[in-house]
Amino acid sequence: MRSFSALVQSKALVNGNWIDSSNSATFEVRNPSSGEVIGNVPNMTVSDAQDAINAAKQAYESKEWRSLTAKDRSNLLKKWHKLIEQHSQEIAEIMTAESGKPISESKGEVAYGNAFVEWFAEEARRIYGEIIPSPVANREIIVMKQPIGVAALITPWNFPLAMITRKAGAALAAGCTVVVKPSEDTPLTALAVAKLAEEAGIPKGVINVVTTNKAAPIGDLFCKSPDVRGISFTGSTEVGKLLFRNSSDGIKRICLELGGNAPFIVFDSANVEKAVEGAMASKFRNCGQTCVSANRFFVQDGVYEKFVTQLKQRVEALKIGDGKANDVQIGPLINQMQFKKVGGFVEDARGKKANVITGGKPLPSIGPLFYAPTIITDVPATAQLYTEEVFGPVVSIIRFKDETEAIQKANDTRRGLAGYFYSENLQQVFRVAKRLEVGMVGVNEGMISTAEAPFGGVKESGVGREGSHHGIDDYVDIKYICMGNLKYD
Repeated sequence: MRSFSALVQSKALVNGNWIDSSNSATFEVRNPSSGEVIGNVPNMTVSDAQDAINAAKQAYESKEWRSLTAKDRSNLLKKWHKLIEQHSQEIAEIMTAESGKPISESKGEVAYGNAFVEWFAEEARRIYGEIIPSPVANREIIVMKQPIGVAALITPWNFPLAMITRKAGAALAAGCTVVVKPSEDTPLTALAVAKLAEEAGIPKGVINVVTTNKAAPIGDLFCKSPDVRGISFTGSTEVGKLLFRNSSDGIKRICLELGGNAPFIVFDSANVEKAVEGAMASKFRNCGQTCVSANRFFVQDGVYEKFVTQLKQRVEALKIGDGKANDVQIGPLINQMQFKKVGGFVEDARGKKANVITGGKPLPSIGPLFYAPTIITDVPATAQLYTEEVFGPVVSIIRFKDETEAIQKANDTRRGLAGYFYSENLQQVFRVAKRLEVGMVGVNEGMISTAEAPFGGVKESGVGREGSHHGIDDYVDIKYICMGNLKYD
C-alpha cells in the first residue's frame, strides 16, 4: 500500500508520458475546506490538447490496441478495477482533499465508480452483432458493432472518479481511445486513476488526461476536431448546449448528462419516516452538489407538518466540518462561485416571502465555503430555488393538495433528469412513475444510481445514457454487411 502522496500526480498524461504543459504553466489545486494548496498541475494549452488527440488517434489505429480481442480489453479493465480497489483508501483521501466531500462519501464513490470499470469489463464481451434472415436466397445480412474511434470525455468535480470510469470504462470496452478533460477543481483524482490504468497495462495513448483551468478553448477543439468522433460531457445544461451546438458541424456522437431540477413528492399515502430518510440521502449527499439531488420538495397536506418536523430534526443534527473527519456528514461547497450562488438563491427566496425554518446562512467559523443545511417552506414558483437547480444543501418545500397538482408542478420545468416520490398506494405508484417527465424515477428510494441501470435524462437534462448495457451505445457504430451471390447448392 503506497502513501497518499505517492499517488498524487503533478503532470498530465499524454501518449504514455507524464508531461508538463508546453508553456510550463501550472495552476493550484486547493482544499475547499481549508483553502490549503494541496497540489499543482499543468495548465495545458490547446496545442497540448491537440497532442493528446493525436496520441489517442495513433493509439486507436495501432496494432497494439486494435488487435486486442474483446476478452483482452475485458482483462485490462479487470486489472484496472483491481488496482483501484487495492488503492481505494488513497484515492478517497485525494478526493476528500480536493472536493471537500466527507471521507465516508469518498470511499463510497470509489466503490461506486469502480463498479463501472467492473461492469464494462464484463460488458466488453457482450457487444453482440446480429445475423438477420435475408429476403433473398443467396444473401446473408450481418450486423456488427464497431468502436467510433477517439472520444473526448469532459468530467465534473462533484464525482471526480465515477464520472471518468462511467465514461472511460464504456469507451475502452467498446475499443475506443479517450482524452479526458477533468474539472479544474478536482484533477488529482483523475490523474491518480489514470496512473493506475497505466499500471494495469492499458497501452500508451489509449487514456490521455489533459488538465487545464481554461476549459472553453479545449472544449471547442474537441467539438471541431475531425479526429474526435464522440464527446461525452457531464455538467451544466448551459455548457452542454454549447458543446451540442459547436459539435454539430462534425455530426459527432454526443452524450450529455446535464443539470436537473428534481422533484421529490411525498403523498399522504407515504411512509413519512422512509420519506425523510430518502430526503436526507437524496438532498444532502455531497452537500447537495449532485445532479440528481432533490431540488423541489412537494408535500401533500395530510403529512406536511409531520414531514417538515421530522426533516428539520434530522437536518439540524447533521455534523458539519472538514471531510477528513470520519464523523462529518456535510462538507463545504466546492468554490466561491457555488457559495455565492447558494446564498443568492436563499436571499432571493427570503425576498419573495419564503420562510427559512432552519439554516439559511454561511458558517464562516468552520470555513469560508461552508453553508448551513437549510430548509425553506412556502417557496413561491417565482423563486430561483423553484425554477433553477441550487446545487447546495437547501431544501425547498411546497405544499400541494392532490396528485394532479403535484404532477403538474413537478413537470413544470425544462429539466428532466431524476424524480422521486413516496407512496404506499400501488395504483398511485404506477400512475405517477409513468407521468413524471424525467429519465429516472426513485419510488420510495432516495438513492438510485448504480452501474447496472441506465443513467440519463429527458428534455434539457441531456441525451444518451451512461451505465448499464446501454452505456456502450454511444461508443459504437452499427455496420450492416450484405453478403451476396452466395452458393448453397
